[in-house]
Amino acid sequence: MSVILATAGYDHKIKFWEAPSGICSRTLRYPDSQVNCLEITPDKKFLAAAGNPHVRLFEINSSNHNPLLSCEGHTSSVTGLGFQREGRWMYTSSEDGTLKIWDLRSPGYQRSFKAPNNAPVNSVALHPNQAELVSGDNKGTVRVWDLGSSQCIKELVPDPDIPIRSVSVGEDGRHLVAASQNAEVFVWNLPGRSNSNGYNGAVGGMGSGGGGGGS
Repeated sequence: MSVILATAGYDHKIKFWEAPSGICSRTLRYPDSQVNCLEITPDKKFLAAAGNPHVRLFEINSSNHNPLLSCEGHTSSVTGLGFQREGRWMYTSSEDGTLKIWDLRSPGYQRSFKAPNNAPVNSVALHPNQAELVSGDNKGTVRVWDLGSSQCIKELVPDPDIPIRSVSVGEDGRHLVAASQNAEVFVWNLPGRSNSNGYNGAVGGMGSGGGGGGS
């Protein structure tokens, strides 16, 4: 199979494209809502589509237009999703203020994390160590969640009350990056697992209006 590109949006459609030719090879209907984000499983067999408030899993190499699995549990739009490195489980974030972990063998979630400020969560990322989730919310807080203890182990607030729109962790696990609604990007040095509470302050804040540090 050639390289496949998948796109979706507010037209309630998921489209598969042959990347080299630009030809749309397949279209799926997502009738429940808009599609907020897409993610392909590590084995390249399935596509997860997140809407409001569901996540649906579709086969990539199939003529079946119906989802194989519908994940129910969020109560508002799902804003981010991804998979554990071997595809054993999926994680999601939502405007309902929660993060959830899903075993893909069943439609219900297995674990749920909710921040005390109840702010909508705009973005989520899995640390390369596969043991921590990072979230960014609408009240400007970046949180690090330890999956072993099911606890938030760190809160970072680079710019209070300015929504965090995206978070990411470097492939080597050394840096955490957050982008805010003010067009600023903040970068933190991450500690090793043996010192998971020792996060340094933001090492840089970069934006169109000049740089400002985080705390």
